[in-house]
Amino acid sequence: MVLGDLIFQLIVFLIPVAIIIFVVFIFRSNRKNRLQMQRLEAKLDQINENIKKD
Repeated sequence: MVLGDLIFQLIVFLIPVAIIIFVVFIFRSNRKNRLQMQRLEAKLDQINENIKKD
């Protein structure tokens, strides 16, 4: 009975922790992708300016 209670408490504790980690991972991934897109757009803008100058 004690082992079952221990397993249940671990599951109850780990589910919210896993949800929090998942949400943080999603936000960090989203931020990383957004920053990468901004860098890509800046490079494309620079290429377009170089093409217009030539």
